[in-house]
Amino acid sequence: MHVAAAETGTPKELPRIGGVAGSDFMVDVIKTLDIKYLPANPASSFRAIHESLINYGENKMPEFLTCAHEESAVAMGHGYFKITGKPLMTLVHGTVGLQHATMAIYNAWCDRVPVIVMGGNDLDAAHRPPGVPTFHAAQDINAIVRDFTKWDDTPVSLQHYAQSFVRAYKIAMTPPYGPVAISLDAGLQQEPIHENGEKLYIPRYVASSPPQGDTGAVKEAARLLANAQNPVIVADRAARTENGIRLLVQLAEALQAPVVDQGNRMNFPNTHYLHRPPTVVGNADVVLGLELSDFWATVNAYIDNGEHGIGINTTRIKPGTKLISINSAELLTKSNYQDFQRFQTVDVSMPADAEATLPALIEAVKAAISNDRKAAIEKRGEAAKKAFAEGRERAKQAAAVAWDASPISTARLSMELYAQIKDLDWSLVSSSGNVSNWPNRLWPMEKYYQWLGASGGYGVGYGAPAAVGAALANRDLGRFSVTIQSDGDLMYAPGVLWTAARHKIPLLAVMHNNRGYHQEVMHLQRLSNYRSRVANLGNDMSPIGTAIENPDIEYHKLAESMGWWAKGPIKDPAELGAAIKEAVAVVKSGQPALVNVWTQPR
Repeated sequence: MHVAAAETGTPKELPRIGGVAGSDFMVDVIKTLDIKYLPANPASSFRAIHESLINYGENKMPEFLTCAHEESAVAMGHGYFKITGKPLMTLVHGTVGLQHATMAIYNAWCDRVPVIVMGGNDLDAAHRPPGVPTFHAAQDINAIVRDFTKWDDTPVSLQHYAQSFVRAYKIAMTPPYGPVAISLDAGLQQEPIHENGEKLYIPRYVASSPPQGDTGAVKEAARLLANAQNPVIVADRAARTENGIRLLVQLAEALQAPVVDQGNRMNFPNTHYLHRPPTVVGNADVVLGLELSDFWATVNAYIDNGEHGIGINTTRIKPGTKLISINSAELLTKSNYQDFQRFQTVDVSMPADAEATLPALIEAVKAAISNDRKAAIEKRGEAAKKAFAEGRERAKQAAAVAWDASPISTARLSMELYAQIKDLDWSLVSSSGNVSNWPNRLWPMEKYYQWLGASGGYGVGYGAPAAVGAALANRDLGRFSVTIQSDGDLMYAPGVLWTAARHKIPLLAVMHNNRGYHQEVMHLQRLSNYRSRVANLGNDMSPIGTAIENPDIEYHKLAESMGWWAKGPIKDPAELGAAIKEAVAVVKSGQPALVNVWTQPR
């Protein structure tokens, strides 16, 4: 009877807060920084600021987007930034919410992407509720992510919060970019404002200039490049903006030097005749590396399982090749996580932002090219045009192999997809599965938003939420978003499909459903072969522990259950084009759509 009365009767009057809630002021701070969306999973430790965002902030700038997992929320911000160049923020719940978010934060760290993470926390042990809230509290919740964030803080007053939030935004948005974290005390959010005689204010945000290369180092690099017989430019995260692509084209054309785009950003148009494969470094006498995540592996090779069962190192370049590096990541190295890769000695090292340094380098190169070098440089360009045309033809011939196979080849998957979107303002927002790089090899990619790169930390589970975040940005910009979605990646956090449907984010997801964790399939097969053992046991196509079959996951039904239009499984390549065409029409109407395609492994 008591329970029934409590559930059906009129609730007692709750005590009202006296004055303005502290979380209202926090919202005022957030609104000064042009943050459009806030993807998050709701939680009690940040209930006060959550309520202020909705009622006081009117759920605008930022708009709260409901997510089913903290990892997805951070990854959405990751994908969004790579379209817009603007960060999103997310809220996470104390210890457990931040633990869920860690993989996505690490991806953002490795990929040099700013995400603002605020974690609710009940700091005061004398006043926090017992039980679950205490399990979810810690003295220092940010300790778990400190090794892979640029900066973190735990504000103890509202004025401290205002300074910390603006500082966090500024640090995150200064190249090299990276995630930041703020621990937000529940009491500070919920209590009314106590100014204690000092009026609260919001610091004004002023963007920092990106670091540029030293003048002397720029001139020395230009001298080496101008006098080289075979200079090669290698770019990884060099272009931060559309202008970065234009600058790299200018430098390459001034030198008529081939460009290897390693693909963690859209650095260089793949339709340009100077766009070349990684093998060109073998003939280089000068290599310029721009924001390389791994310079060592650019000029060295690692052969797995050599003669004695361990890896063997070999060089990719000629003796005496000069190496130049412009890399802002040198300003961000920490000791624990090894994302900085092996140490590579270089001849000219500039810890600076490549895009910000390119204008000075271009002018220095032009000044360093003597008249007697111009004919040789022009001749180098003519040879590059011929090699580029031959390379494109070889790629087309390779794509035609097994064109009519079932399961469907990854080349056919990629080209049937491109045939349906080529006349649209398309953006390939993610390609989470390895499809032998066919889109980059055959789709004409010339705009910054047509290719966004990978996750950074290679953490599985990035592709689906990052695609949704990037598609959210493209929705506001009027672009058509498409992703090639791998099966294993989607199953890490499929709830992001519901977020896309809930918030009307149009996205075409074409499944690369090869029914296995194929990278690990190859690792086990390689070791089995090396040890003269049988790789496969049982009825699966893959070694035990690597197959995603028996039962097969019906991704189209999974998507339908979360509000998507979906079709599949498509096993006959003759049916693929029509299915994608139908899905494109659905996405153009404003809905997300998924086509489940059975594919070859790679």
